[in-house]
Amino acid sequence: MQSWNLLELETPGGTRSPIVMHSTDEARAVLIGIAPGQELGDHQVHERAYVVVVDGQVQIDAGGDSLEAGPGTLVRFEEKERRRVSSAEGARLLLLLAPWPGAGHYRGDPKPREG
Repeated sequence: MQSWNLLELETPGGTRSPIVMHSTDEARAVLIGIAPGQELGDHQVHERAYVVVVDGQVQIDAGGDSLEAGPGTLVRFEEKERRRVSSAEGARLLLLLAPWPGAGHYRGDPKPREG
């Protein structure tokens, strides 16, 4: 068994210092701190994404929908669904990606390039 206290882990750079807490072929768990005024700009991933608001408040915009979300909120996104997450006062999110990596996710060039 492994466990983490998501309220105690440091994320000093906000969105610039996410913590990959666990990663296997089945899923990846990432803790993301959003400093006041920061945002995860318009983006998408190749995996299904589940976002849990652990602390603070966030504004989530996706596909023309908008949601104000606080602690305890779970939001699910389909593969390649575009979204934007921002926080005026700061927040802490748990991001779960499954499966990891999703089809088409960049994994680097497995073959050396011939030149």
